[in-house]
Amino acid sequence: MSRLRGKVVIAQGGGPTAVINQSLVGAVLESRKFPEITDVWGALHGVRGIINETFVNLSEATTHNLERVAQTPSSALGSTRDKPDAEYCHRIFNVFKKHDVRYFFYIGGNDSSDTVRIVNEQAGQEGYELRTIHIPKTVDNDLPITDHCPGYPSAARFVACAISGVNADIRALSGVYIAVIMGRHAGWLTAAAALARKHDDDGPHLIYVPERQFSIDRYLDDIDRVYKQYGRCLVALSEGVWATRNEEGRVAPLAVDLMSRAGRQPEADAHGNIQLSGGALADELADIVQKRMGIRRVRADTFGYLQRSFPGVVSSVDAREAREVGEKAAHYACRHNVDGSVVIKRTGDYAVKYELARLADIAAKTRHLPDEYINTESNQVTDAFHSYLRPLLGDNLPCLERLWAPVARVG
Repeated sequence: MSRLRGKVVIAQGGGPTAVINQSLVGAVLESRKFPEITDVWGALHGVRGIINETFVNLSEATTHNLERVAQTPSSALGSTRDKPDAEYCHRIFNVFKKHDVRYFFYIGGNDSSDTVRIVNEQAGQEGYELRTIHIPKTVDNDLPITDHCPGYPSAARFVACAISGVNADIRALSGVYIAVIMGRHAGWLTAAAALARKHDDDGPHLIYVPERQFSIDRYLDDIDRVYKQYGRCLVALSEGVWATRNEEGRVAPLAVDLMSRAGRQPEADAHGNIQLSGGALADELADIVQKRMGIRRVRADTFGYLQRSFPGVVSSVDAREAREVGEKAAHYACRHNVDGSVVIKRTGDYAVKYELARLADIAAKTRHLPDEYINTESNQVTDAFHSYLRPLLGDNLPCLERLWAPVARVG
């Protein structure tokens, strides 16, 4: 079977992660091994860089430089929140034809996979041979079919470590602490807070995810119960939790509801996503606890960008697998002449293999935290979730020890 001769274009889309550059470098270095590849170009700021024809020639980057970039968080090529429609994708396709691009690798999440699908379909309709591969990444961990998404394990490790520190803090100075964690439609990242628990009375004591309806009254009752039991309460809550449905029956995020009551108009991005972070939700939830329960020491934080590209807590497992999905993308496209989305399959106690899923089965779809991972009665996650996540976090999680000493005899 003859292989396509032409250029590779690689782009990064959506939110950065701690390991997205591992995927970039894996795809670049593997692509450069194939004699049919005339050049490997990187598009600056995602698909916007393609239509603006702003590229860098990664064929001329040194291996040493690329390896250093691989260990650097965030998107080395820059990213974008553009949501391409059919017309936008046709402009992408025309640029590819103009520059004899025969391979397109897009590293991203749900919407990025849909862009790859549309471009692939347009190429087929026009009889232009183009291999398109979606390389998965998202801290939200919400792509279907794959066991987990590169970027998620490192973000989950950050959440678990941060909550461990906060837990130690509120044991020293008791109070209520609320952590608002990324997760618009799925609670994977918020659930990772549970890995901070070492002792029975450790936080997070309460976990709220978008897969379950949220109630302010139950939230206050839950905090009251925990606070009376331990003299403190640590809450982990997804930014996308919802309390009501709108007139069309769709879920209305709690953050939007609270902003509306306060007379603020929520902002939306190009994807139609309402901005849920920024601190407003955390502040409102802390204020409600303080005013209605009379607890003086109530604090709240929105983790925001911190959890995506924090350099000090990268999972070794995540870094390795992110590199390998980039390498596999080049293998599937350049060696096997096929299109699709690279997925990770778990085997054995913990090992992985890589497969290629159809773009239509991945594109613009969301995988939610399954019921067997959620303990609704106690607002916690189950042992099954612990078993799922623990191997992904890598080795050498920080060990926070308690002081064990008998009460001294005085007098």
